[in-house]
Amino acid sequence: MYAAGFTTAFGAHAVAANLGVYTGTRHGSLLTLGILLALYDGAEVILKPVFGELADRIGGKPVLIGGLLAFAAASGGFLLAGNPAALFAARLGQGAAAAAFSPAASMLIARLAPQGPGRAFGRYGAWKGLGYTLGPLLGSALVTLHGYGLLFAVLAALGLAVAGWAMLAVPAAPPLPRHRQTIADLTRRLSAPAFLGPTAALAGATAALSAGVGFLPVLGHNAGLGPLATGAAVSLLAATAALIQPQTGHAHDSGRLAARTGLGAGLAVSAAGLALAAFLPGLSGLLSAATLIGLGTALITPLGFAALAATAPEGRLGQTMGAAEVGRELGDAGGPLLVGVIAATTLTGGLAALAAMLALGAGITARGHRGRPQDTAGPTAQGHCGNRTSYR
Repeated sequence: MYAAGFTTAFGAHAVAANLGVYTGTRHGSLLTLGILLALYDGAEVILKPVFGELADRIGGKPVLIGGLLAFAAASGGFLLAGNPAALFAARLGQGAAAAAFSPAASMLIARLAPQGPGRAFGRYGAWKGLGYTLGPLLGSALVTLHGYGLLFAVLAALGLAVAGWAMLAVPAAPPLPRHRQTIADLTRRLSAPAFLGPTAALAGATAALSAGVGFLPVLGHNAGLGPLATGAAVSLLAATAALIQPQTGHAHDSGRLAARTGLGAGLAVSAAGLALAAFLPGLSGLLSAATLIGLGTALITPLGFAALAATAPEGRLGQTMGAAEVGRELGDAGGPLLVGVIAATTLTGGLAALAAMLALGAGITARGHRGRPQDTAGPTAQGHCGNRTSYR
């Protein structure tokens, strides 16, 4: 299941990091590049709730394996087509496949993790962080060695290997009985604080992460730093997020870190990182901002998913995870978009605006926490995933 998270992160970023060169060598327009970048995430936004619901109906393991096989097929299809135009279909197919196995993996982790959901989601996030880190590096190396055909061949092989591993290693998790749910019931559940709070925090984390990855190199370049320094800052951000997530989850499961407390702290730390990026120039500001943004992401990601798993109704875990993933994808796209729109006038203003939004979210979370002293950490309730935690 962790390898499935690595697959979607590695696959998305290994291809995305090379799309600019791909379209440039074929005299493609910026519009073409934008469409290719958006296809993967667009498919995920639309289809993740659908496949989350399917996982609830038929079980997470079939959806996980089917999505990984579809990812391999989409990657291999680009090789068989032998046509550069097939890249559009390949990216769309990869995104649709990731929309299946990503929420299925989250659902299975919540149900099957014996050591507690926080630590399990922390490790899952660490594996995804590894994919985000290695994707651009190894993807570019593969393209340099033998072109885009080698990259997609490796992605096809990765999808097949992880699917085979999942068939052998992932236990069966039959669908749980579900109560009848109306549209009104679904609307009330997805608009309740127990869902909106963690989902908004997850969206904020991905917004900060994406803005950091996209704009920290720009800040470095403006400060006269070379590619090595700016690349080190992005790598530091990803590595911090990957290394600290398991520790965050363990602290939560052991009762030392409440979900709401950690989510509020994560938003505040991310906001501080963006503020440093905006107002502290030079290498010190760049590295400090990268560390804080990575730390904020590491606090929010495992706690957000653990809180969502705790409050999901029995038999609706896949649907809950799929809907929450949509929130993350919107943050992934919305953060850089907000910064970019304002950066047309001033990049400092764009980063400061996103920092202010995250600080506001941290304040709202903290105010809610003060009004609810019963907020707890660690496993507090029993449900379909064993020991579970509550978001209050």
